[in-house]
Amino acid sequence: MSDSSYIIPSDAPPTPTSSSTSTEVDSLPSSPTTSSLEDEDTDDGREESDAEREWKESLQQLELLLTMVVVPYLGKYFGRKCAYWGWAKFMEWKYPVEIVVTSEKTFKGTGAIEAAASL
Repeated sequence: MSDSSYIIPSDAPPTPTSSSTSTEVDSLPSSPTTSSLEDEDTDDGREESDAEREWKESLQQLELLLTMVVVPYLGKYFGRKCAYWGWAKFMEWKYPVEIVVTSEKTFKGTGAIEAAASL
């Protein structure tokens, strides 16, 4: 077996740093008890944590609303709008035809209704 700089022989005595590390870990102070932490909390601190928790819940609900309803709806609406524009440009290029939208308000309203129809 060839000697490699990465392999430490198993019959080697323990290094002095490993024994000093174990004594340092043993001498670390213990963590504070929960009763001392409860003494530091006041009623205002608990109310702030409740308000903070409610704030985080409301942000989570807004995020869900955006990701589940608003973003898909807008994506579908603008995707269809882009597809209609692209198809009109293609048809104008392929055939000498001019596509005219007679009522812009009706066109936009129909697009919004179509986008919402299958949600």
